[in-house]
Parts: sequence; C-alpha cells; structure tokens
Amino acid sequence: MKKKTFDWLKKGLFFIVVSILSGCSQSSGDDGYTAGNLSGINHMADSGVNSFSVNGYGGTLTGNSCCIMLPEKWTPELKARIEWEVDPNPNVILPPLGTDEFRKAYAQHKTKYQQYKTIVKIPQYGKERCGLTVHFLACNQVKVTTACSGYGTSGYPIKEPLNLKEPTTCPVK
Repeated sequence: MKKKTFDWLKKGLFFIVVSILSGCSQSSGDDGYTAGNLSGINHMADSGVNSFSVNGYGGTLTGNSCCIMLPEKWTPELKARIEWEVDPNPNVILPPLGTDEFRKAYAQHKTKYQQYKTIVKIPQYGKERCGLTVHFLACNQVKVTTACSGYGTSGYPIKEPLNLKEPTTCPVK
C-alpha cells in the first residue's frame, strides 16, 4: 500500500512541476500575448533591491521568475510600470535570528526601506524575445530589455557595469 501511495505522490508532484514550468513557455495564447521570464539585475553596490514588479507581475533578482505577459507584436506605446523596494543598507549586521533583539532591530531596519515606481518604454522586439529583464541603476533609474542574450555578452543592449556607487547628486528627472 505504501509503495502505491508513494508512486501516486511522485506522479502528482511531477505533474505539478511540469505544469508550473510550462506556464512560462513562449507558446502563444488566443489573446495575442505570450508568457516570458521576468528577472532583475541590481547594478548598485551599496543598496539592495528587496522586491519588484512589472505591470503587476512579481520578479526576482535571484534568477528568472515566472511570468510576465508580453504582446506578440511590439507597439511604440508599449510600457512597463515598475515598482520596487530598496534596502539602502543591505549589509547591516543584526542580532541572532529568532531573538527579541533581532525582531526589534529588524523592525527598525525595515523602516529605512524605500519604495519607488516609474514607467519606462519597452524597447522594440520582434519574434524573438525572452521575457523581460529589469536593470536597477544609480539614482533610482531603471532600464528594461527583452534580449535573449545574457548580461555582459556582446549583443546585450544594456552596458552599465555592476557595483555602481550612488553619486553624491542625481540628475533631476
């Protein structure tokens, strides 16, 4: 009996994993949109991006997350509404996890988190696109790309280096 239950659980888990992973495929739907990965790259040396979203879809800086829906055909008015949270001191040393001191120190630290939002144009793409990558830059600026090549490769359109220091003054928007 236990072997049958284990086999059933194994098959069920396999089905769930395949269903989740297939949700981010580039297959087209009837509504003219396709799903793609959503990822982010933090270029800032002294601050951390805790979380972000694009047009309501949540992204991650620890790899690709699933998914963002993009129209099959790019149009000049296509934009991304980006919201993100920044920890201005991600390297703070807190007391041991699970202690009252930790909870108090973390609550105090969290009050310094900053929320930002902006709207940027999504650059032109053709049939080949690989989701959307958001680059978090100095002065709370962002750039996005749908390029399939990876950051740092010759064909990648965003060239800003990693580990940028925040300038003493930022340009006025």
